[in-house]
Amino acid sequence: MVEGKVVVVTGAGGGIGRDIALAMAAHGAKVVVNDIGAALDGAGGSAGPAQQVVDEIRAAGGQAVPNTDSVADAASAARIVQCALDSFGRIDAAVNNAGILRDRFFHKMSVDEWDSVLKVHLYGAYHVSRAAAVHFKEQNAGALVHMTSTSGLIGNFGQANYSAAKLGIVALSKSIALDMQKFNVRSNCIAPFAWSRMIGAIPTDTDEQRARVDKIKQMTPAKVAPLAVYLASEAAGVVNGQIFSVRNNEISLISQPRPVRSIHRSEGWTPQSIAEHAMPAMRASFFPLDRSADVFSWDPV
Repeated sequence: MVEGKVVVVTGAGGGIGRDIALAMAAHGAKVVVNDIGAALDGAGGSAGPAQQVVDEIRAAGGQAVPNTDSVADAASAARIVQCALDSFGRIDAAVNNAGILRDRFFHKMSVDEWDSVLKVHLYGAYHVSRAAAVHFKEQNAGALVHMTSTSGLIGNFGQANYSAAKLGIVALSKSIALDMQKFNVRSNCIAPFAWSRMIGAIPTDTDEQRARVDKIKQMTPAKVAPLAVYLASEAAGVVNGQIFSVRNNEISLISQPRPVRSIHRSEGWTPQSIAEHAMPAMRASFFPLDRSADVFSWDPV
């Protein structure tokens, strides 16, 4: 599917990124395996995780190089793209997967906890995509695949920073798709359902919680990889500006914001008439705010 293409995968030292990198290589791509080797909260760093994935790819007969630059800084992210150029002469696709967590209830969240998560997820997706965009434009072809989350699409407890970043990535992807479609550049999002260290801290104190975690563990990162490979391939040439989810063996197309109900009043509105007429009529169409803490109980339509 991606024979001869050069693909950058960020956050590829483990979890979903690792499986995407392995799948890209298995389907013929030359892969830049990017990972700073940090802890889940972004602290520390090691070249080990990226090198281990590169070793796996090479042992299977594929081509890959490691990279440990951070996506959170523009100059550093540009070096990731340059690594592809230096190693393989071009770049054809980038998968923006790198991420960290700094979970905290909103009223307790610090500025640093907010900034650090947005810098890796949202700024990181922007920096890598922006560095790749110049080359995509010149060659009149390219593909971007961004990892979003149901935490952004429908919300989650204690993740205002992560949720904001992940929904921001959706808007970024759509804007890239609109801006660059004339250069045959595509940009799409995946909301993955998969067990990884990003959700490995889910509590298992009760039988119900343990059953929930056992269910989630069936959703392996490898299940997400085929869609990422497809979206990076020429076979996905008509797919642009879309949001997908992958849950085990299920692929869903996610709806995007559209009006669900409108009310017109010829004389205009006052706060009182809104309260008396508009809101009572619209209330039946309100989206519920009783979201379960179990993000994976959500049933895609």
